[in-house]
Amino acid sequence: VDKAAEKLPIEITEDEIARRRDMRNVPTFTIDPADAKDFDDALSLQKLENGNWEVGVHIADVTHYVQPNTLIDAEAYERGTSVYLVDRVVPMLPEMLSNGVCSLRPHEDKLCFSAIFEMNDNARVSKEWFGRTVIHSDRRFSYEEAQEVLETGKGDMNDILLRMNDMAKKLRDERFSKGAISFERVEVKFNLDENGKPLGVFFKESKDSNHLIEEFMLLANRKVAQFVGKPANGKPKPFVYRIHDRPDPDKLESFNSFIHKFGYGLELQTPSTISRSMNLLLNNVKGRSEENVIETLAIRAMAKAVYSSRNIGHYGLSFEYYSHFTSPIRRYPDMMVHRLLDKYLEGGRAVNADQLEEKCKHTSNMEQRSAQAERASIKYKQVEFMQDKVGQVFEGVISGVTDFGIFVEITENKCEGMVSTKDMTDDFYFFDEKNYCITGMHSKRTYQLGAP
Repeated sequence: VDKAAEKLPIEITEDEIARRRDMRNVPTFTIDPADAKDFDDALSLQKLENGNWEVGVHIADVTHYVQPNTLIDAEAYERGTSVYLVDRVVPMLPEMLSNGVCSLRPHEDKLCFSAIFEMNDNARVSKEWFGRTVIHSDRRFSYEEAQEVLETGKGDMNDILLRMNDMAKKLRDERFSKGAISFERVEVKFNLDENGKPLGVFFKESKDSNHLIEEFMLLANRKVAQFVGKPANGKPKPFVYRIHDRPDPDKLESFNSFIHKFGYGLELQTPSTISRSMNLLLNNVKGRSEENVIETLAIRAMAKAVYSSRNIGHYGLSFEYYSHFTSPIRRYPDMMVHRLLDKYLEGGRAVNADQLEEKCKHTSNMEQRSAQAERASIKYKQVEFMQDKVGQVFEGVISGVTDFGIFVEITENKCEGMVSTKDMTDDFYFFDEKNYCITGMHSKRTYQLGAP
Protein backbone atom coordinates (compact mmCIF):
# COMPACT_ATOMS: atom_id res chain seq x y z
CA VAL A 1 0.00 0.00 0.00
CA ASP A 2 2.87 2.35 0.85
CA LYS A 3 4.48 1.56 -2.53
CA ALA A 4 1.20 2.34 -4.31
CA ALA A 5 1.01 5.68 -2.47
CA GLU A 6 4.54 6.60 -3.54
CA LYS A 7 3.54 6.17 -7.21
CA LEU A 8 0.64 8.65 -6.96
CA PRO A 9 1.01 11.87 -8.97
CA ILE A 10 1.14 14.58 -6.30
CA GLU A 11 2.04 17.69 -8.27
CA ILE A 12 -0.73 20.31 -8.37
CA THR A 13 -0.94 21.19 -12.06
CA GLU A 14 -2.20 24.45 -13.57
CA ASP A 15 -4.97 22.43 -15.24
CA GLU A 16 -6.11 21.12 -11.86
CA ILE A 17 -6.13 24.63 -10.36
CA ALA A 18 -8.18 25.88 -13.33
CA ARG A 19 -10.87 23.29 -12.54
CA ARG A 20 -11.21 24.56 -8.97
CA ARG A 21 -12.25 27.66 -7.04
CA ASP A 22 -8.98 29.40 -6.19
CA MET A 23 -9.01 30.47 -2.52
CA ARG A 24 -5.26 30.96 -2.09
CA ASN A 25 -5.52 34.70 -1.47
CA VAL A 26 -8.12 34.40 1.32
CA PRO A 27 -6.71 34.48 4.90
CA THR A 28 -6.69 30.82 5.98
CA PHE A 29 -5.53 28.95 9.10
CA THR A 30 -5.60 25.58 10.87
CA ILE A 31 -6.03 24.83 14.59
CA ASP A 32 -4.96 21.38 15.80
CA PRO A 33 -3.36 19.67 18.80
CA ALA A 34 0.28 20.70 19.25
CA ASP A 35 1.52 17.20 18.37
CA ALA A 36 -0.80 16.63 15.37
CA LYS A 37 0.73 15.64 12.04
CA ASP A 38 -2.39 15.27 9.90
CA PHE A 39 -4.34 18.49 9.38
CA ASP A 40 -7.75 17.57 7.91
CA ASP A 41 -9.40 20.95 8.06
CA ALA A 42 -8.71 24.67 7.63
CA LEU A 43 -10.90 27.76 8.04
CA SER A 44 -10.87 30.99 6.06
CA LEU A 45 -12.63 34.31 6.53
CA GLN A 46 -13.06 37.42 4.42
CA LYS A 47 -15.45 40.35 4.52
CA LEU A 48 -17.73 40.77 1.50
CA GLU A 49 -18.71 44.08 -0.09
CA ASN A 50 -22.28 43.75 1.19
CA GLY A 51 -21.01 43.69 4.81
CA ASN A 52 -21.49 39.93 5.26
CA TRP A 53 -18.73 37.39 5.88
CA GLU A 54 -17.54 34.57 3.68
CA VAL A 55 -16.57 31.60 5.87
CA GLY A 56 -14.68 28.76 4.22
CA VAL A 57 -14.52 25.28 5.77
CA HIS A 58 -11.76 23.58 3.78
CA ILE A 59 -11.30 19.82 4.04
CA ALA A 60 -8.35 17.84 2.65
CA ASP A 61 -9.33 16.50 -0.78
CA VAL A 62 -8.33 12.91 -0.04
CA THR A 63 -10.54 11.39 -2.75
CA HIS A 64 -8.66 13.35 -5.43
CA TYR A 65 -5.66 11.15 -4.62
CA VAL A 66 -7.38 7.95 -3.41
CA GLN A 67 -9.49 6.62 -6.26
CA PRO A 68 -12.15 3.88 -5.87
CA ASN A 69 -11.15 0.27 -6.65
CA THR A 70 -7.48 0.86 -5.87
CA LEU A 71 -5.25 -0.91 -3.38
CA ILE A 72 -5.06 2.20 -1.15
CA ASP A 73 -8.85 2.60 -1.13
CA ALA A 74 -9.45 -1.08 -0.34
CA GLU A 75 -7.04 -0.92 2.62
CA ALA A 76 -8.60 2.36 3.90
CA TYR A 77 -12.09 0.80 3.71
CA GLU A 78 -10.89 -2.33 5.52
CA ARG A 79 -9.46 -0.22 8.36
CA GLY A 80 -12.42 2.18 8.36
CA THR A 81 -10.68 4.68 10.63
CA SER A 82 -7.35 5.76 12.07
CA VAL A 83 -6.79 4.52 15.62
CA TYR A 84 -5.34 6.98 18.13
CA LEU A 85 -3.59 5.06 20.89
CA VAL A 86 -1.79 6.85 23.74
CA ASP A 87 1.69 6.45 22.30
CA ARG A 88 1.07 6.00 18.56
CA VAL A 89 -1.36 6.44 15.70
CA VAL A 90 -2.36 3.53 13.47
CA PRO A 91 -3.33 5.53 10.36
CA MET A 92 -6.09 4.63 7.92
CA LEU A 93 -4.08 5.97 4.98
CA PRO A 94 -0.37 5.64 4.18
CA GLU A 95 1.64 8.24 6.08
CA MET A 96 2.82 9.84 2.86
CA LEU A 97 -0.82 10.88 2.25
CA SER A 98 -2.07 11.47 5.82
CA ASN A 99 0.89 13.51 7.08
CA GLY A 100 2.20 14.73 3.72
CA VAL A 101 0.29 15.28 0.50
CA CYS A 102 -3.23 15.61 1.97
CA SER A 103 -2.30 17.34 5.24
CA LEU A 104 -3.15 21.07 5.12
CA ARG A 105 0.31 22.21 6.20
CA PRO A 106 1.05 25.94 6.40
CA HIS A 107 2.62 27.87 3.48
CA GLU A 108 1.83 25.14 0.95
CA ASP A 109 -0.81 25.06 -1.79
CA LYS A 110 -3.29 22.26 -1.04
CA LEU A 111 -6.29 20.71 -2.80
CA CYS A 112 -9.50 20.78 -0.77
CA PHE A 113 -13.18 19.96 -0.86
CA SER A 114 -14.82 23.01 0.68
CA ALA A 115 -18.09 24.24 2.13
CA ILE A 116 -18.30 28.02 1.72
CA PHE A 117 -20.94 30.02 3.58
CA GLU A 118 -22.07 33.63 3.39
CA MET A 119 -22.99 34.64 6.93
CA ASN A 120 -24.01 37.82 8.71
CA ASP A 121 -22.74 39.11 12.07
CA ASN A 122 -25.33 36.92 13.84
CA ALA A 123 -23.88 33.78 12.19
CA ARG A 124 -26.98 33.28 10.02
CA VAL A 125 -26.21 31.54 6.70
CA SER A 126 -27.71 33.23 3.64
CA LYS A 127 -25.81 31.36 0.88
CA GLU A 128 -23.86 28.13 0.64
CA TRP A 129 -21.53 26.59 -1.94
CA PHE A 130 -19.88 23.15 -2.02
CA GLY A 131 -17.08 22.17 -4.33
CA ARG A 132 -13.40 21.60 -4.98
CA THR A 133 -10.90 24.34 -4.18
CA VAL A 134 -7.21 25.11 -3.86
CA ILE A 135 -6.08 26.85 -0.65
CA HIS A 136 -2.91 28.16 0.99
CA SER A 137 -2.85 28.09 4.80
CA ASP A 138 -1.16 31.20 6.25
CA ARG A 139 -0.79 29.94 9.81
CA ARG A 140 -0.87 26.67 11.76
CA PHE A 141 -2.11 27.28 15.32
CA SER A 142 -2.04 24.79 18.15
CA TYR A 143 -5.16 24.93 20.32
CA GLU A 144 -3.09 26.59 23.05
CA GLU A 145 -1.77 29.30 20.71
CA ALA A 146 -5.24 30.05 19.34
CA GLN A 147 -6.63 30.12 22.88
CA GLU A 148 -4.04 32.71 23.88
CA VAL A 149 -5.07 34.95 20.96
CA LEU A 150 -8.74 34.60 21.97
CA GLU A 151 -8.00 35.40 25.62
CA THR A 152 -5.60 38.32 25.08
CA GLY A 153 -6.97 39.66 21.80
CA LYS A 154 -3.35 39.91 20.58
CA GLY A 155 -1.31 37.85 18.15
CA ASP A 156 -1.39 36.50 14.58
CA MET A 157 -4.71 36.84 12.75
CA ASN A 158 -6.31 38.12 15.97
CA ASP A 159 -9.13 40.01 14.23
CA ILE A 160 -10.09 36.91 12.21
CA LEU A 161 -9.94 34.52 15.19
CA LEU A 162 -11.95 36.88 17.39
CA ARG A 163 -14.61 37.38 14.71
CA MET A 164 -14.92 33.64 14.08
CA ASN A 165 -15.02 32.92 17.81
CA ASP A 166 -17.92 35.36 18.14
CA MET A 167 -19.78 33.57 15.32
CA ALA A 168 -18.98 30.14 16.79
CA LYS A 169 -20.50 31.17 20.13
CA LYS A 170 -23.69 32.25 18.35
CA LEU A 171 -23.87 28.94 16.48
CA ARG A 172 -23.30 27.08 19.75
CA ASP A 173 -25.99 29.07 21.63
CA GLU A 174 -28.48 28.37 18.86
CA ARG A 175 -27.65 24.66 18.91
CA PHE A 176 -28.28 24.39 22.65
CA SER A 177 -31.44 26.45 22.42
CA LYS A 178 -32.75 23.80 19.99
CA GLY A 179 -32.03 20.94 22.38
CA ALA A 180 -28.43 19.79 21.75
CA ILE A 181 -26.89 17.97 24.73
CA SER A 182 -23.57 19.14 26.11
CA PHE A 183 -21.39 16.10 26.80
CA GLU A 184 -17.92 17.41 27.55
CA ARG A 185 -15.88 14.56 28.93
CA VAL A 186 -12.51 15.30 30.45
CA GLU A 187 -9.84 13.56 28.36
CA VAL A 188 -7.04 11.72 30.15
CA LYS A 189 -3.62 12.46 28.59
CA PHE A 190 -0.10 11.33 29.48
CA ASN A 191 3.37 12.85 29.47
CA LEU A 192 5.49 10.07 27.97
CA ASP A 193 9.27 9.64 27.88
CA GLU A 194 11.07 8.66 24.66
CA ASN A 195 10.31 4.97 25.33
CA GLY A 196 6.57 5.62 25.78
CA LYS A 197 6.68 5.23 29.56
CA PRO A 198 4.11 7.50 31.26
CA LEU A 199 5.76 10.09 33.52
CA GLY A 200 2.58 11.94 34.47
CA VAL A 201 -1.15 12.23 33.86
CA PHE A 202 -3.00 15.41 32.92
CA PHE A 203 -6.52 16.25 31.81
CA LYS A 204 -7.54 18.03 28.65
CA GLU A 205 -10.63 20.20 28.71
CA SER A 206 -12.30 21.94 25.80
CA LYS A 207 -11.90 25.71 25.61
CA ASP A 208 -13.03 28.39 23.15
CA SER A 209 -10.39 27.45 20.55
CA ASN A 210 -11.74 23.86 20.52
CA HIS A 211 -15.34 25.09 20.34
CA LEU A 212 -14.49 27.46 17.47
CA ILE A 213 -13.29 24.57 15.28
CA GLU A 214 -16.06 22.27 16.48
CA GLU A 215 -18.90 24.67 15.60
CA PHE A 216 -17.73 25.32 12.03
CA MET A 217 -17.14 21.59 11.46
CA LEU A 218 -20.66 20.87 12.77
CA LEU A 219 -22.03 23.57 10.45
CA ALA A 220 -20.32 22.04 7.39
CA ASN A 221 -21.39 18.50 8.34
CA ARG A 222 -24.99 19.59 8.86
CA LYS A 223 -25.25 21.70 5.70
CA VAL A 224 -23.73 19.00 3.49
CA ALA A 225 -26.24 16.45 4.86
CA GLN A 226 -29.09 18.92 4.39
CA PHE A 227 -28.03 19.71 0.82
CA VAL A 228 -28.33 16.05 -0.20
CA GLY A 229 -31.04 14.93 2.23
CA LYS A 230 -33.39 17.86 1.69
CA PRO A 231 -32.77 19.00 -1.88
CA ALA A 232 -34.43 22.15 -3.21
CA ASN A 233 -35.74 20.15 -6.16
CA GLY A 234 -36.26 16.42 -6.66
CA LYS A 235 -36.14 13.73 -4.03
CA PRO A 236 -33.16 12.96 -1.77
CA LYS A 237 -30.55 10.52 -3.08
CA PRO A 238 -28.91 7.81 -0.93
CA PHE A 239 -26.24 9.33 1.32
CA VAL A 240 -24.09 8.56 4.38
CA TYR A 241 -25.61 10.10 7.51
CA ARG A 242 -24.30 10.18 11.05
CA ILE A 243 -27.39 9.24 13.04
CA HIS A 244 -28.12 9.18 16.76
CA ASP A 245 -31.36 7.65 18.01
CA ARG A 246 -33.40 8.87 20.98
CA PRO A 247 -32.43 7.41 24.36
CA ASP A 248 -33.91 4.10 25.50
CA PRO A 249 -36.85 4.98 27.85
CA ASP A 250 -36.05 2.11 30.27
CA LYS A 251 -32.39 3.11 30.58
CA LEU A 252 -33.45 6.72 31.15
CA GLU A 253 -35.92 5.69 33.87
CA SER A 254 -33.31 3.72 35.82
CA PHE A 255 -30.73 6.51 35.33
CA ASN A 256 -33.27 9.02 36.65
CA SER A 257 -34.04 6.97 39.75
CA PHE A 258 -30.29 6.63 40.42
CA ILE A 259 -29.59 10.39 40.24
CA HIS A 260 -32.49 11.06 42.62
CA LYS A 261 -30.20 9.72 45.37
CA PHE A 262 -27.92 12.70 44.74
CA GLY A 263 -30.82 15.14 44.70
CA TYR A 264 -31.01 15.49 40.89
CA GLY A 265 -33.75 14.61 38.45
CA LEU A 266 -34.67 14.60 34.75
CA GLU A 267 -37.93 15.62 33.11
CA LEU A 268 -38.80 12.71 30.83
CA GLN A 269 -42.04 13.99 29.25
CA THR A 270 -40.75 14.90 25.75
CA PRO A 271 -37.43 14.74 23.83
CA SER A 272 -36.94 18.48 24.35
CA THR A 273 -37.56 18.37 28.13
CA ILE A 274 -35.16 15.40 28.35
CA SER A 275 -32.36 17.29 26.58
CA ARG A 276 -33.01 20.53 28.50
CA SER A 277 -32.99 18.80 31.90
CA MET A 278 -29.98 16.66 30.87
CA ASN A 279 -27.98 19.83 30.13
CA LEU A 280 -29.03 21.30 33.46
CA LEU A 281 -27.93 18.11 35.22
CA LEU A 282 -24.53 18.02 33.44
CA ASN A 283 -24.01 21.66 34.38
CA ASN A 284 -24.99 21.10 38.03
CA VAL A 285 -22.64 18.12 38.57
CA LYS A 286 -19.56 20.00 37.25
CA GLY A 287 -16.71 19.86 39.75
CA ARG A 288 -18.56 17.58 42.19
CA SER A 289 -17.31 14.15 43.28
CA GLU A 290 -20.18 12.41 41.47
CA GLU A 291 -19.56 14.26 38.15
CA ASN A 292 -17.69 11.49 36.36
CA VAL A 293 -20.07 8.72 37.40
CA ILE A 294 -23.19 10.64 36.46
CA GLU A 295 -21.70 11.67 33.09
CA THR A 296 -20.65 8.07 32.36
CA LEU A 297 -24.10 6.71 33.20
CA ALA A 298 -25.79 9.49 31.21
CA ILE A 299 -23.76 8.52 28.15
CA ARG A 300 -24.67 4.85 28.69
CA ALA A 301 -28.36 5.78 28.78
CA MET A 302 -27.97 7.37 25.35
CA ALA A 303 -28.03 5.46 22.08
CA LYS A 304 -24.73 5.16 20.18
CA ALA A 305 -24.16 7.33 17.12
CA VAL A 306 -23.59 5.28 13.95
CA TYR A 307 -23.32 5.67 10.16
CA SER A 308 -26.40 4.88 8.11
CA SER A 309 -27.92 5.51 4.69
CA ARG A 310 -31.29 5.84 6.46
CA ASN A 311 -31.58 9.23 8.09
CA ILE A 312 -33.33 9.54 11.45
CA GLY A 313 -31.50 12.71 12.55
CA HIS A 314 -28.98 13.21 15.33
CA TYR A 315 -30.65 13.42 18.74
CA GLY A 316 -27.60 14.47 20.79
CA LEU A 317 -26.77 17.38 18.47
CA SER A 318 -30.44 18.11 17.80
CA PHE A 319 -29.89 18.14 14.01
CA GLU A 320 -32.44 16.81 11.56
CA TYR A 321 -29.67 16.19 9.01
CA TYR A 322 -26.09 15.39 9.93
CA SER A 323 -23.16 13.71 8.21
CA HIS A 324 -19.37 13.38 8.52
CA PHE A 325 -17.62 15.46 5.86
CA THR A 326 -14.72 17.02 7.75
CA SER A 327 -12.15 14.26 8.50
CA PRO A 328 -11.44 12.15 5.39
CA ILE A 329 -7.78 11.62 6.40
CA ARG A 330 -8.87 9.58 9.40
CA ARG A 331 -12.45 8.38 8.69
CA TYR A 332 -13.54 6.35 5.67
CA PRO A 333 -17.23 7.49 5.85
CA ASP A 334 -16.03 11.06 5.16
CA MET A 335 -14.38 9.79 1.96
CA MET A 336 -17.70 8.16 1.01
CA VAL A 337 -19.45 11.48 1.68
CA HIS A 338 -16.96 13.39 -0.52
CA ARG A 339 -17.48 10.97 -3.42
CA LEU A 340 -21.26 11.04 -3.13
CA LEU A 341 -21.42 14.82 -2.79
CA ASP A 342 -19.16 15.24 -5.84
CA LYS A 343 -21.27 12.80 -7.86
CA TYR A 344 -24.54 14.54 -6.94
CA LEU A 345 -23.11 18.04 -7.56
CA GLU A 346 -22.25 16.83 -11.08
CA GLY A 347 -25.83 15.61 -11.55
CA GLY A 348 -24.86 11.93 -11.18
CA ARG A 349 -27.39 9.14 -10.63
CA ALA A 350 -28.31 7.77 -7.22
CA VAL A 351 -26.15 4.96 -5.88
CA ASN A 352 -27.43 1.61 -4.61
CA ALA A 353 -28.80 2.24 -1.09
CA ASP A 354 -28.37 -1.37 0.13
CA GLN A 355 -24.70 -1.49 -0.83
CA LEU A 356 -24.21 1.88 0.84
CA GLU A 357 -25.87 0.60 4.03
CA GLU A 358 -23.47 -2.38 4.08
CA LYS A 359 -20.51 0.02 3.97
CA CYS A 360 -22.09 2.11 6.75
CA LYS A 361 -22.42 -0.99 8.96
CA HIS A 362 -18.80 -1.99 8.36
CA THR A 363 -17.42 1.49 9.13
CA SER A 364 -19.62 1.76 12.25
CA ASN A 365 -18.20 -1.57 13.49
CA MET A 366 -14.63 -0.48 12.81
CA GLU A 367 -15.27 2.77 14.67
CA GLN A 368 -16.52 0.79 17.70
CA ARG A 369 -13.42 -1.41 17.65
CA SER A 370 -11.20 1.63 17.39
CA ALA A 371 -12.92 3.31 20.37
CA GLN A 372 -12.47 0.13 22.43
CA ALA A 373 -8.78 -0.04 21.49
CA GLU A 374 -8.30 3.62 22.45
CA ARG A 375 -9.94 3.06 25.85
CA ALA A 376 -7.84 -0.09 26.43
CA SER A 377 -4.69 1.84 25.50
CA ILE A 378 -5.49 4.50 28.14
CA LYS A 379 -6.14 1.79 30.77
CA TYR A 380 -2.85 0.10 29.87
CA LYS A 381 -0.86 3.32 30.31
CA GLN A 382 -2.67 4.03 33.59
CA VAL A 383 -1.64 0.63 34.93
CA GLU A 384 1.93 1.30 33.77
CA PHE A 385 1.84 4.68 35.52
CA MET A 386 0.61 3.14 38.80
CA GLN A 387 3.11 0.24 38.81
CA ASP A 388 5.60 1.93 41.13
CA LYS A 389 2.92 3.28 43.49
CA VAL A 390 1.86 0.01 45.14
CA GLY A 391 1.27 0.61 48.85
CA GLN A 392 0.48 4.32 48.48
CA VAL A 393 -2.94 5.61 49.58
CA PHE A 394 -5.13 7.71 47.27
CA GLU A 395 -8.58 9.25 47.43
CA GLY A 396 -11.10 7.79 45.01
CA VAL A 397 -14.69 7.57 43.91
CA ILE A 398 -16.66 4.35 43.36
CA SER A 399 -16.95 4.28 39.57
CA GLY A 400 -18.51 0.88 39.00
CA VAL A 401 -20.42 -1.74 40.99
CA THR A 402 -20.81 -5.41 40.04
CA ASP A 403 -21.78 -8.65 41.80
CA PHE A 404 -18.06 -9.47 42.23
CA GLY A 405 -16.83 -6.14 43.61
CA ILE A 406 -16.50 -2.40 43.19
CA PHE A 407 -14.38 -0.30 40.83
CA VAL A 408 -12.69 2.75 42.33
CA GLU A 409 -11.35 5.65 40.29
CA ILE A 410 -8.50 7.62 41.84
CA THR A 411 -9.48 11.28 41.89
CA GLU A 412 -6.13 12.86 41.07
CA ASN A 413 -5.27 10.79 37.97
CA LYS A 414 -8.50 8.99 36.96
CA CYS A 415 -6.80 5.56 37.16
CA GLU A 416 -9.31 2.85 37.99
CA GLY A 417 -8.89 -0.31 40.07
CA MET A 418 -11.01 -3.19 41.23
CA VAL A 419 -11.77 -4.12 44.85
CA SER A 420 -13.09 -7.69 44.89
CA THR A 421 -15.85 -8.64 47.34
CA LYS A 422 -13.70 -11.74 48.07
CA ASP A 423 -11.16 -9.38 49.65
CA MET A 424 -13.80 -7.54 51.70
CA THR A 425 -13.71 -10.00 54.60
CA ASP A 426 -15.50 -7.82 57.18
CA ASP A 427 -18.93 -8.95 55.92
CA PHE A 428 -20.80 -10.79 53.19
CA TYR A 429 -21.81 -8.24 50.53
CA PHE A 430 -24.73 -8.66 48.15
CA PHE A 431 -25.23 -6.75 44.91
CA ASP A 432 -28.22 -4.43 44.46
CA GLU A 433 -28.32 -3.96 40.69
CA LYS A 434 -31.20 -1.49 40.71
CA ASN A 435 -29.52 0.89 43.14
CA TYR A 436 -25.95 0.47 41.82
CA CYS A 437 -24.55 -0.59 45.20
CA ILE A 438 -23.34 -3.50 47.33
CA THR A 439 -24.57 -3.86 50.92
CA GLY A 440 -23.16 -5.84 53.84
CA MET A 441 -25.56 -8.52 55.07
CA HIS A 442 -24.86 -7.94 58.80
CA SER A 443 -23.42 -4.44 59.03
CA LYS A 444 -25.80 -3.01 56.35
CA ARG A 445 -22.77 -1.01 55.22
CA THR A 446 -23.31 0.22 51.65
CA TYR A 447 -20.83 0.99 48.87
CA GLN A 448 -22.75 3.12 46.36
CA LEU A 449 -21.78 4.11 42.84
CA GLY A 450 -20.49 7.71 42.88
CA ALA A 451 -19.67 7.68 46.61
CA PRO A 452 -16.19 8.86 47.70
